[in-house]
Amino acid sequence: MEVILLERVNKLGQMGEVVTVKDGFARNFLLPQKKALRATETNKAAFEADRVRLEAENLERKTEAEKVAAAMVGVKVIMVRAAGESGQLYGSVSSRDIADAVTDAGVKVARTQVNLDRSIKTLGLHDVVISLHPEVSETVVVNIARSEDEAEVQFSTGSAVVASEEAEFDENEFAAEEAEEGAEEAAAEEAGEEAEEATEE
Repeated sequence: MEVILLERVNKLGQMGEVVTVKDGFARNFLLPQKKALRATETNKAAFEADRVRLEAENLERKTEAEKVAAAMVGVKVIMVRAAGESGQLYGSVSSRDIADAVTDAGVKVARTQVNLDRSIKTLGLHDVVISLHPEVSETVVVNIARSEDEAEVQFSTGSAVVASEEAEFDENEFAAEEAEEGAEEAAAEEAGEEAEEATEE
């Protein structure tokens, strides 16, 4: 299907361009979102007649988005979540969660503006792109940790706080040593009791 773009669409074209797209993409996304019109002769003429107003409106929205982007520079959000020792979350963080967290940090954004291909399921620092306008976007750092203290450590080190294989090995080795010492103590106690019994007899 041929459509006229009413705004810049990433990887597709600029406002006013006539492009060919799949019918499903046009019907399910571009047309209902008012990002494009069917490229009929009537619509082409209407667009050209209205081009100046549409471009002025787009410039105004872009200017507003640039102001929001400037306020968003350096924004880091902390999200406390339950997770296992390996860093795997018990659940996940969605675009809605991130939108709410960024809004709580002082910059109002909608879920649809958060560019997230899939939910986040691990601890750590995640760069998330927020699309404020077809031509304006900003990246925020989403810090997912088990506590505020862990979040601070992650900000300073740049990596997730998870149990390393070496630490797990040390813990296992320590547990084995403790068990061995416990067995030796138990054997010594048993030998002492036997000696006492023999003395009494």
